[in-house]
Amino acid sequence: MGQFTDTEIDIAKSVDLVDLAESVQIPLKRKGRFYYVDGMDSAMIFNRSSWYRYSRGVGGSTIDFLMYFKDMEFKEAVSYLLDFAGYIKMDVSMEQTRNRRLEKPFESKPKEKEKVPFILPEKSRGCRGLYAYLTKRRKLSQDIINHWLKNDLMYESQKYHNIVFLGKSANGEVKFASQRGIHDMYGKPFKGDVPGNDKKYGVNLIPSESQEINVYEAAIDAMSDMDFRKDYKTGILALGMVSDGPLQTVLEEHPDIKTLNFCLDNDGPGRKAAKKLARKYVLEEYEVFVRLPPFGKDYNFFLQCERENRSLWEQVNRIGTRTGKDLQEPERLKEGERKFLHIPESVPDGKQIFVNTMNVIPQRAAAR
Repeated sequence: MGQFTDTEIDIAKSVDLVDLAESVQIPLKRKGRFYYVDGMDSAMIFNRSSWYRYSRGVGGSTIDFLMYFKDMEFKEAVSYLLDFAGYIKMDVSMEQTRNRRLEKPFESKPKEKEKVPFILPEKSRGCRGLYAYLTKRRKLSQDIINHWLKNDLMYESQKYHNIVFLGKSANGEVKFASQRGIHDMYGKPFKGDVPGNDKKYGVNLIPSESQEINVYEAAIDAMSDMDFRKDYKTGILALGMVSDGPLQTVLEEHPDIKTLNFCLDNDGPGRKAAKKLARKYVLEEYEVFVRLPPFGKDYNFFLQCERENRSLWEQVNRIGTRTGKDLQEPERLKEGERKFLHIPESVPDGKQIFVNTMNVIPQRAAAR
């Protein structure tokens, strides 16, 4: 077979010695972790790659095994092992070419998907559909709708009359847009992001003087909570999901923000995300509060119940009074305290109302 390269010798030595012995009809027997040559208890195989015969003081690799037990020459043994391993001998030029390819840095890049252009849906001349849906179906006031329109956070599209929510960078450039259908009374509404948008952004409005931000999952929940609390001064962000990519972007663009209020949905994924995000941003030394809806899945459901059923809301307020809580404000902890409250309360009609408030303060404050 001629001269062997170091690579070929290594391949020959890497052959499984137990499999090799069986292939050349040398019977083995196993004792515990080791194999012995049958009839030669002093000849032991280690790690399936080396052997030693203690009675004769000889041993070595797979090559030595064939030379000793099958009386092969070195070249014959190596050739047999390479064949056994399925190795195909290349001529020198082929091997040099292969080595050059292996040594050459990989320069070609996988073909990238063609980037979809980010094109906003055409605006409608008016907002009649938008107003009708948000006031009648979502129970939002005209004040909050006008506030969002004035700040260019949404508009009504021309073609399908969807509500288009806009997420902007700190310099006012639209980076993100999602659409929400307004015809959902008799079926599942249309919802979807505009193709080509940047998911590192979410719908946000950060007043220049604000050092606090309320974080929601959906834009309509942000509108609902703002409308209920009449709070137009605190910054807001709608993630559009339960991941915090848009929040990281906002915090990078607005370094003066010190306090985060997580106002996520009051369901399994929302509660889980709220706890996870609270712990994460406490470690980054933000003041963190988790303020879930007092009852219902999200803040819009809560708002609708408040406006459709004042008597139920009065019951909720009485529960808040009994537990010593103001449901309109996040509970502030005394310095050094840390707790998670999940207080179930029953109302006369048998329904459960969950008052959830998790308050976490930075560790630096607790250590004072």
